[in-house]
Amino acid sequence: MNKKILLLSSLLFLGISCKKDAVDTPDPIIDVDVDPVTTPTSSPPNILFIIADDIGIEATPGYPIGAIKPNMPNLERLAVEGITFDNVWAYPVCSPTRASILTGKTGFRTGVLNAEDASTISLSETTLHSFLDQNTNSAYSHAILGKWHLSRNEPNRPTEMGVGHYAGLLGGGVADYNSWSLTQNGETNNSTDYITTKITDLAIEWIGQQEKPWFCWVAYTAPHTPFHLPPTNMHSQGELPTDQNSLDNNPLPYFLAMTESVDFEMGRILQSIPTDELENTTIIFLGDNGSHPKVIQAPFSRTKSKGSLYQGGLDVPLIVSGKSVSRINARDQNLINSSDLFATIAEIAGVTLPSYQDSYSFNSLLTSSGQGQRVFNHSEVLNTNASKSGYTVRNLSYKLIVFDNGEEELYDLIQDPYENTNLLVNALSNDQQMALQGLQLKATEIRQ
Repeated sequence: MNKKILLLSSLLFLGISCKKDAVDTPDPIIDVDVDPVTTPTSSPPNILFIIADDIGIEATPGYPIGAIKPNMPNLERLAVEGITFDNVWAYPVCSPTRASILTGKTGFRTGVLNAEDASTISLSETTLHSFLDQNTNSAYSHAILGKWHLSRNEPNRPTEMGVGHYAGLLGGGVADYNSWSLTQNGETNNSTDYITTKITDLAIEWIGQQEKPWFCWVAYTAPHTPFHLPPTNMHSQGELPTDQNSLDNNPLPYFLAMTESVDFEMGRILQSIPTDELENTTIIFLGDNGSHPKVIQAPFSRTKSKGSLYQGGLDVPLIVSGKSVSRINARDQNLINSSDLFATIAEIAGVTLPSYQDSYSFNSLLTSSGQGQRVFNHSEVLNTNASKSGYTVRNLSYKLIVFDNGEEELYDLIQDPYENTNLLVNALSNDQQMALQGLQLKATEIRQ
């Protein structure tokens, strides 16, 4: 038995034993644009994609910023057994990020540009799930379980767009984590189950029913507001007061507790998968945008957090582990965009797809270090406030932000990674001027 299986088995045992005392800190549960061409494999890997809501890199273990980290032993184990990506951009808010993964396109092309009036995806879009069916001869079962937030009150929209099975929350958030609208089998009813646990239960049930390779997209609402204290056995933040004044005065520990609850439930999913099946599963963890202004930590600030085009709104954690990954305990500095998950997941599933629409596969980086395909990264957001609405593009060194009110900002992300000095307020050096022109040219190309 190899080292990885031994470590997995021991940690699965720990996961069972940690339930004996509900007040203890949770222990680790697991170890763990060309025409597409299908590459046959003897045992296609399962794909477990977990997306957490409103968690930036400063609130994720393993990333070098943020003074206070949540206790996430399962995620940390995945990082030890796989790759942590350090230069990943999503969108400033959740719907555009989800649409970019689902379609492989930028928000500029799909029209999904915010989480409100521009958050509905067109039925005409080809989803990742439909694409897999078309290019793998329907080799995979697939589902989205949890948050959808890409249409309004249309219980069958996910399945109408090719998702094999959907159950979860159609909207963007809940007023109460213990009372929310659960849509399942095309019907919507009130659920009083704690939503983080219920999403996990749905995932465990669906995975357990599959008889062929599966792609399971698990979309947690946590740690999205409203901030609150999850069940005691899911976190290590202790007995915090639950009155609203305490929450308002210091929401950070509640946010951390909610983040830990995601890790706890993620571990439950992994623990439920038989060992041989888990050994043949690729696991992807992503945050959908930066942390909420009320809980974001230095070096980011409230004005440069979720909803903004600054790094605190765009930089998100991405950790990949499991069957498709041979780079162990590795870090990767290549530029990655949330849209790149479309092509990457397709390649993991056996479709040769270096690029698709705005998506560039980083599948090769899972097995060998080197230069990825993406040279520029792009993101955008639509806001009623033109001073916050706009787009941004970057290369490895420089970043340009163009706001809808006409203002522009240029940053040297090597010397000034947290965007304190707008280079455009002074005369540019030759190198800076060349970088600006290159970014402007690329932005024009992307947004044609």
